[in-house]
Amino acid sequence: MKQKRSYIAYNIFHRGLDIVVSLFLLILVLPFFPIVAFIIKYQSPGPLFFSQERTGLDGKTFRMYKFRSMHVNTESNSKQATVNDPRKFPFGKIMRRTSIDELPQLFNILIGDMSVIGPRPHMLAHTEYYTKNIPFYMERHAVRPGLTGWAQVTGWRGDTPEIWMMEGRVIRDLWYIDHRSVKLDIKILVLTVLCVIFPAKGAH
Repeated sequence: MKQKRSYIAYNIFHRGLDIVVSLFLLILVLPFFPIVAFIIKYQSPGPLFFSQERTGLDGKTFRMYKFRSMHVNTESNSKQATVNDPRKFPFGKIMRRTSIDELPQLFNILIGDMSVIGPRPHMLAHTEYYTKNIPFYMERHAVRPGLTGWAQVTGWRGDTPEIWMMEGRVIRDLWYIDHRSVKLDIKILVLTVLCVIFPAKGAH
């Protein structure tokens, strides 16, 4: 019974963290959205936002939003971004490296599709592929996907051209799910801030 109460208390904290952090960041960054919008439109014709179906909690599909960081192309739903990806326009590269492109996901967090902290959501084509090639892959969907996660703050960020790279990321996602706690969530939050200030080489 004590363990159950602890689990309920943690879930309340986790959701509370989602609401507080996402609202705080939205209030902080919303004034800059028009500037971001202007630069995106100036450098690359097309929509301001990029939306894509991703795999979420319990394997259910949801629509995730980002600022568009690439020219409009036909490979968005199947091909990961790479370091020197020609699809990225100049400001798009900056947004991806500093995670500015992820800011619209704060709305995904507010409505409950995502959390601030959890395994990063993957495109449907990758979910299908990795489910067939990594036996424990779907276990990472036992919690809501996150804006940031244990894998991202421990150096496992970027494209995964080889299967062992995704295996390493999934192992860290599952470790987080097994060890999640208030203390660990706060640690990941602090490390995420440091990663934004000092972007890792794998950030692209």
